[in-house]
Amino acid sequence: MGEKWDTRAVSELIRSKSANGETPAFLFLGVKEASLLRAHLAGAFGAEAVTTLHDTYYMGLVVVVIDCESFVFTGGRKTVRTLQDPISRRPEWRDRETEGLWQLRI
Repeated sequence: MGEKWDTRAVSELIRSKSANGETPAFLFLGVKEASLLRAHLAGAFGAEAVTTLHDTYYMGLVVVVIDCESFVFTGGRKTVRTLQDPISRRPEWRDRETEGLWQLRI
C-alpha cells in the first residue's frame, strides 16, 4: 500500500490466496492500512458511516485491525457453496441399462 487504498492489490491478494473452491475469511490490516481503508470507505459512504471498522466486511472478508504499524494479510478459510438443483443430487433409484433388459415390450 502506498499513500492511498489500493483496491486492485487487495483483490489480487484475495485471488492469490483462493484455491480449490476455498477463499480466505479474514482481512488483517495494520493501523496504517486500516486508516487508508477507513478513508476509502468514507469517500464512498460518508465519514459518519465509517467511524470504526469493527464488524466491517470488505470484499466478503471480515476486517480485523492488528495493533502494528503496517500489515496486510488474509487468513482463515471459508468454502464457496454453490447452489445445486435438489433433484439433480438425488441418487438414481434404478439402473437404466439393467431396467431396459427386464422390460417386457409388446
